[in-house]
Amino acid sequence: MRNVIVTGAGSGIGFAVAEKLAGLGYNVVLNDYDADAAQAAAAKIGGLAVQGDVSDEADVARMVEACTAEFGAPTHLVNNAGHVHQARFTDLSVADFDRMISVHLRGTFLCTRAVLPAMIASGSGCVVNMASQLGQIGGIELVHYSAAKAGIIGMTKALAREVSTQGVRVNAVAPGPINTPLVRALSDDWRAAKAAELPLGHFGEPEDVAETVAFLCSDAARIYVGQTLSPNSGDVML
Repeated sequence: MRNVIVTGAGSGIGFAVAEKLAGLGYNVVLNDYDADAAQAAAAKIGGLAVQGDVSDEADVARMVEACTAEFGAPTHLVNNAGHVHQARFTDLSVADFDRMISVHLRGTFLCTRAVLPAMIASGSGCVVNMASQLGQIGGIELVHYSAAKAGIIGMTKALAREVSTQGVRVNAVAPGPINTPLVRALSDDWRAAKAAELPLGHFGEPEDVAETVAFLCSDAARIYVGQTLSPNSGDVML
């Protein structure tokens, strides 16, 4: 039985991932900070909705407990919950920076830490962390976002070295600009300039990222460890 928790699953990439994995037979727990969004998304795919803030340790524990009670211990985790805020570096407040790091980096840490003991005990498991191409190349007016995503890439590599020998695979996905509510919240000028930089000339769709996540969750990716896959319209070429 495959039991997956997808954070930030109320919309955008998170919902596309949850929908894809549900279609593949996973039992899906859909977490979102917005309770109504989580419930609506879960109703569409037949999953379990759990409201919670991934940066809050108690909320994360409750999410894992809900999965375990309904389906069994999580076998897969997709750390997708995110937050975006656009500002020049000199205009960033400490609160702006701390919130960005809290949701992305602390959230990834807390959720992963909560599911790892059961995965290690069973000798198998899969964690997929949602990074960004901006964690690889940086982004103007998104310094704090870029820093948080770079931290996720580093965490992915280091943790993969720690736990791969215990049967747990940890990888990351670094999407380019994707047509999601978070990206549409950025300025028109930013989005137009970014689209013009892309070899494909256009943003991707949430379903494009979901396909990559589904691959990393599958047995077909059994030798992928500490990797960062990049559905990014050619924005970063490695």
